[in-house]
Amino acid sequence: MSLPQPRRETRLDRYHDLYAERTKGLKASAVRSLFAVANRPEVVSLAGGMPNIASLPLDPLADMIAEMVRQHGPQVLQYSGAQGEERLREQICQVMALEQIDGNPDDVVLSCGSQQALDLITRTFIEPGDVILAEGPSYVGALNTFQAYQADVVHVAIDEYGLIPDALRQAALSCRAAGRRVKFCYTIPNFSNPTGATQSVSRRHELLAVAKEVDLLFIEDNPYGLLSLDHDPLPALRSFESERVIYLGSFSKTFSPGLRVGWALAPLAVKEKLILAQEAATLCPPVFSQFVVSEYLANWDWQGQIKTFRQLYRARRQALLAGLAEHMPPGLTWTKPGGGFFVWLTLPEGLDSQAMLPQALTHRVAFVPGTGFYADGLGARNMRLSFCFPSPEDILEGTRRLGEVITEALDLAQTFGLTHALPKESL
Repeated sequence: MSLPQPRRETRLDRYHDLYAERTKGLKASAVRSLFAVANRPEVVSLAGGMPNIASLPLDPLADMIAEMVRQHGPQVLQYSGAQGEERLREQICQVMALEQIDGNPDDVVLSCGSQQALDLITRTFIEPGDVILAEGPSYVGALNTFQAYQADVVHVAIDEYGLIPDALRQAALSCRAAGRRVKFCYTIPNFSNPTGATQSVSRRHELLAVAKEVDLLFIEDNPYGLLSLDHDPLPALRSFESERVIYLGSFSKTFSPGLRVGWALAPLAVKEKLILAQEAATLCPPVFSQFVVSEYLANWDWQGQIKTFRQLYRARRQALLAGLAEHMPPGLTWTKPGGGFFVWLTLPEGLDSQAMLPQALTHRVAFVPGTGFYADGLGARNMRLSFCFPSPEDILEGTRRLGEVITEALDLAQTFGLTHALPKESL
């Protein structure tokens, strides 16, 4: 199998000279480019981070939505305000309270998924050439957004507890000493995409202390926080600090990604800017989707549904970790996430996950190469593996197929003397 190739800009493109300079930062998602192949039924996809919504109560939801339209059709099918429906903003504050956030509905701005909220924030803060500090590796969707607005992404070193405070301090100070403008630090503190790493509570306090010391704003992206598989949700960064943290949330992982409902919780001045940006982008976020989510939160045991999701993902995580332990050759390491969707695998030096992908697809297994999660070209020795969607049985089969691919590549590399032992600090 071969991957579909993105179209390239050439002089044959009659619109070439009309495009804005910032379009040069646009590129296809490393995940989306795999979809056409990875979604074939014969392929075990350990690539996409699609939530497993099979356990949702579809018949009761259909009845609920039909009744909502019958009772409130003229309202749910109409325009609304750019900030979003007040009732849902109040309910979102109840959801965030599970992570000890004391939020005010007036400070919540609804968006088309948290991805759009991140776009609005970047549009609001970033001038071309501004610096965004981000975990290395970091979420590919965020990197694409930052690059689309012509930001310079500077990666900050991480360990098994996420961002390293000293590395964050040094990155901020070094950039400013070089005359560069650092606008904010982007982080996924819970079960990070792609590594699965989680910041401990003590680490969160350390990072906020650094932010105060160097006058830094955090963008806390938290789509997975309620999907802890081993313990209760941790308090969010935003629960400790309200002025230096803009919090992003989403119902894509805990309810439905198709509804595209997310939000930002921001300080007052920032909130007003985001509302203006939302008006310019969409006039208002989708009203129908907001009402569906609001009715779901009001009339369904949504916390019980999250527990069901956690049970489902716990079994799949166990299958992936067991399959890796059984089928991977010696010399590899991988993370052991406490929740979320992802495991981050590191290959021995000399192997390249991107080069390995066509062979993996021939073996009917898919993953996402690690280079997509860096803005600076690193990650060739890494791959992201997702356990959220396939069945446990398919996951085990997928790791067997992947193990064969890596073993073949390792044997070939050893034949030419290209491999070396993994450094101890590898995640």
